[in-house]
Amino acid sequence: MRVSYDEMKAEFKRVFLKCGMPEDKAEICARIHTETSQDGVYSHGANRVAKFVDYIKQGFVDPVAVPTKEKEFGAVAVYNGNLGPGITNAFFCADKAIELAQKNGIGFVALNNTTHWMRGGTYGLYIAQKGYVAISWTNTESLMPPWGGTEVKLGNNPFVMAAPGKDAPLLLDMAMSQYSYGKLQVARLAGKKLPFAGGFDEKGNLTDDPLSIEKTMRMLPIGYWKGASFAFMLGVLAAGLSGGLDSCGVDVNGKGNCGGVSQAFIVIDPSKLTDASKMVETFEATIRHIKSSAKDSSGSAIAYPGEGRLNRNKENTQLGILVDDKIWSEIKAL
Repeated sequence: MRVSYDEMKAEFKRVFLKCGMPEDKAEICARIHTETSQDGVYSHGANRVAKFVDYIKQGFVDPVAVPTKEKEFGAVAVYNGNLGPGITNAFFCADKAIELAQKNGIGFVALNNTTHWMRGGTYGLYIAQKGYVAISWTNTESLMPPWGGTEVKLGNNPFVMAAPGKDAPLLLDMAMSQYSYGKLQVARLAGKKLPFAGGFDEKGNLTDDPLSIEKTMRMLPIGYWKGASFAFMLGVLAAGLSGGLDSCGVDVNGKGNCGGVSQAFIVIDPSKLTDASKMVETFEATIRHIKSSAKDSSGSAIAYPGEGRLNRNKENTQLGILVDDKIWSEIKAL
């Protein structure tokens, strides 16, 4: 089914207020969940609302908590998220990193003891729309096996890069697996197979069946062993630089999906380094270059990072935001 932006946002805000979230935080979280679905990332928009509400009820997320500063020097700061809402914690740190970048050309904020930030690309877009370059990541609880292993021991640690563009920001927002668990859920609910193999079944064979992968939890890392190594480094650096928990610590913490995770926010002010308009021209030249390539037989469009988001947003804005019937009924009943 499809729901208008205003109706979806109002319903999310109603639910968040009922859960004891202050009005300002409820407004921000409702807007971000709605915008995420509007951009076609349903797995971290509407599909996450019921779980988020459940975590508040269980005490895994403190709806009124705000980050507290642990240390700050030069272009660097470290904050404790106090298990507050991951969305508002992440915006706080993005703003602090921007402030540091304005003074120093670059700003780095490490955040420990926070919760699920939902779509990581949200903060990349936010930073890039203000004219800055963003590099950010979070660790998670153990969600996939290390390369060569069969037991879940490695965080599926999302990584984000964003930069200003001519008409819209460039945005890379990716998990370390071929598909996130949220994307598996979306495919399963739609009764669809994955476009490419995304993990292993019970017999150890690569499969495009989302349910089989959800059962084994044997996600396929991007680039095989390279993706597993990338995930490892993101996890330990987020924890090590923030003084927070890595995947194994989050596992023991036992506060649900991403309860107590560590995050990193790097913001660069391009105006301190180069001509910002020239930088955007360079991006545009590169986009034209890749789009000039002859296409393969798959029929897929050649797109730059973030272009697919614009197309999905346009469709959902015109027709209403797509949401699974069961998910929407569950939200309405909260």
